Amino acid sequence: MRTTSAYGAQGSEEELTLRTVERRDLRPDDVAVRVTYCGVCYTDVSSLHAHEGDGLLVPGHEFVGEVVGVGDAVTRFVVGDQVAVGNIVDSCGTCAMCRAGQENFCEEFPTLTYGGRDRHDGSTTLGGYSGEYVAREDFVYHRPTNLDPAAVAPLLCAGVTVWEPLRRWAAGPGMTVGVAGLGGLGHLAVRLAAALGARVVVLTRTPGKADDARALGADDVVVTTDDADLARAAGTIDLLLDTISARHDLGQLLRLVALDGTLVSLGWLGPVELETLDLLIGRKSLASAGSGGRPRTQELLDFCGERGITADVEVLPSAQVSTALRRLAANDVRYRFVLDLSDLPAA
Repeated sequence: MRTTSAYGAQGSEEELTLRTVERRDLRPDDVAVRVTYCGVCYTDVSSLHAHEGDGLLVPGHEFVGEVVGVGDAVTRFVVGDQVAVGNIVDSCGTCAMCRAGQENFCEEFPTLTYGGRDRHDGSTTLGGYSGEYVAREDFVYHRPTNLDPAAVAPLLCAGVTVWEPLRRWAAGPGMTVGVAGLGGLGHLAVRLAAALGARVVVLTRTPGKADDARALGADDVVVTTDDADLARAAGTIDLLLDTISARHDLGQLLRLVALDGTLVSLGWLGPVELETLDLLIGRKSLASAGSGGRPRTQELLDFCGERGITADVEVLPSAQVSTALRRLAANDVRYRFVLDLSDLPAA
């Protein structure tokens, strides 16, 4: 087995502490990655709060690093390559979803980067708050080397989560894309939609975010607490990406969607309530999506490399991981924390 340092916890009441963990010896199709930067996602906060102490939890599922070892059958990577890994590290590979390049919807459920079940030995996967990670070659991606690596890391979760619906609904010139919520997902949705050539409208409860939204590429800002603003925007948005993470009124958003338009719910995964008339009037659609498959993930990274697109990040040394988690839980970040793992002991 390989050993490395990682930040983990045994239960929800325990703070993350640095400890030594084991990584598997390389299988023929494995790639070993020295993790350099790992994004801090709100999923990490909720996973730690929900962890019941039935084993070690090491968070982290959006990270970049350098290849330090390859299995005998690996063909796409060599030692020294700069790479990225997202929140899925394996899938069945044979179901209809996997064959369609949508491993994120694997019918047998994908193997998650942490807290997942390894499909070969049944062990629990440990995430990227770590000095090294071992993953199947198929779920490792070439990262654009012309971009700040720390600012690339969040593209592997927040970025691809909004990229998939933008591509599925063909966002581009002649289309108005709305983005509800201006956080980790929302700020990337604005940048990507604008780069695709769409007209972008940001929906926010906070008038003070208007300047930030326009700086990111938004053409217009609608303040959802302002009835006049809502009235002028009604029925004008072709594709609305809802990145709001708390329970909220979908009807208000649906009333902004244009004829035959679509509202895509990305931020809130709990139960929702809506009036059928909000769908009926205008023949509107309500959809959802999560994460991304392998083809779209590499496509996103290539697109961002070509257009110079990254996340807005605040980088902290990994020793301050607890600070990052506390501030993220309090929504005190603009727009994504990233941990610098260079302060970890050598593997």
